[in-house]
Amino acid sequence: MKPISKKRKLKRRIAFVFVALALIGAVVFIHTNVTNVLKAIAEASMRSITTVAVNDAVYYTLSDKLRYEDLIAIERDGKGDIQAISSNAFQINRIARDTAYMSQENLNSMSQDGVEVPLGALTGVSAWAGFGPKLHLKIIPISNVSCRFVSKFLDAGINQTKHSIYLEIVADISIIMPTGTSNFASLTEVLVAESVLLGKVPETFLQADLFGGGFTLAPEE
Repeated sequence: MKPISKKRKLKRRIAFVFVALALIGAVVFIHTNVTNVLKAIAEASMRSITTVAVNDAVYYTLSDKLRYEDLIAIERDGKGDIQAISSNAFQINRIARDTAYMSQENLNSMSQDGVEVPLGALTGVSAWAGFGPKLHLKIIPISNVSCRFVSKFLDAGINQTKHSIYLEIVADISIIMPTGTSNFASLTEVLVAESVLLGKVPETFLQADLFGGGFTLAPEE
């Protein structure tokens, strides 16, 4: 048998290195694309779940007829002008606490089943991500829900001011998957009550934060 020359050996080694690098590059490219597509699908699914979970929590906590007077107390002088505006701290804290708690419970319950990912998503090609049979992807969501009331004043005419009260629910979500971690935040704003105030409203109340901070429910350890 004719011995293989050093030149041929070198060519074979170079070819082997090129093939190995090409394979490694292909694996990295596919893994990166698959990871990005799976993250996008999981995040979209969790955004949908978060919206439903928060809306259900708001519906539950605000199911009773809540009046403006249940949250805000107005003090006037002899001329009918507004002297003081105060909030019902107990009622506000209760609603914020219950909404945060219910949102957290709903998120934990609704995300237990994970998400379904089309087989086409494993190709890493976005255009094919919605095709093929469904694969079940187990995810571990970690959520941090915070609620706060926001007060907004709007001029409604001569000596008339519309006072709107909103509940803001922010859910910070971290999704832990086999392919990596995805983080996003979801904001939901709900109109709780509003009223048109008659009489002059002092500028200090128009600029002040009537409700202080908010309520945050941290994830369980």
